[in-house]
Amino acid sequence: MNTKRFVVMMGVVGLFLIATPALAHHSFAAEFDANKPVTLTGTIKSMDWVNPHSWLFIDVKQPDGTVVTWSLEFGASNALLRRGWRRTDLPVGAPVTVTGFQAKDGSAKANARDVSLADGRKLFAGTAGQAPGEGPERGF
Repeated sequence: MNTKRFVVMMGVVGLFLIATPALAHHSFAAEFDANKPVTLTGTIKSMDWVNPHSWLFIDVKQPDGTVVTWSLEFGASNALLRRGWRRTDLPVGAPVTVTGFQAKDGSAKANARDVSLADGRKLFAGTAGQAPGEGPERGF
């Protein structure tokens, strides 16, 4: 393979690698519905402190007694830490109430907005979602 062809091929590969993270990220409006606010009360199953979004999983008991695990999208883990969150704030089994906006597909997934802990603290989940007609976006 000649040098020119190799350089062009590496350039194409480099562009693909740069574009891949952009394809993985989504806007609030692409996945969540600002007209579907939810308030969920349950117990913490787990918390994934990852980027670009952290995820809280809570078990919510339904009126019929069944339990549904909700996946709640938070802001980036480093943004949560800068806002004062600590990994110890969300221990497995702790009760929690989360407000946010449900996924457009109606699944048990939501973009979290605020989290109320059993000790009375209310923390901002660091996401971009807001209901129509509310003030400017909070956060970053």
